[in-house]
Amino acid sequence: MIGPGSADICYATSNRQNAIRRVAIEADVVLVVGSQNSANSRRLVDVTEREGVPAYLVGDVGEVDMRWLAGADTVGISAGASAPPTLVDELTQALSGLGPTTVGVRSVGAETISFHLPKELRRPAK
Repeated sequence: MIGPGSADICYATSNRQNAIRRVAIEADVVLVVGSQNSANSRRLVDVTEREGVPAYLVGDVGEVDMRWLAGADTVGISAGASAPPTLVDELTQALSGLGPTTVGVRSVGAETISFHLPKELRRPAK
């Protein structure tokens, strides 16, 4: 069986992989929020580790092992494409509760693609 080429991955996946490479440059450790069965989330961990930075996939804040953070000055946080943003917010809040913390957001790319309903499914404007 021949699967799609690497150039065929969706833009959201590609953007996240490029973004995680940039995050890894600044981080001592990276936490990726996502499901264990999410290929996209697992790939973000792989990409980070290939950059030489330890990375861990967590489904929620309760799965974080504090030993992973020992000695880390900078913790990068990312998420798989299907991870709810609230989980990232909860993880950020939990890490902020560990002591003096500075939270920085890195915008490394804008997703400019939008999808519209087919004309037949759109409601008429009022």
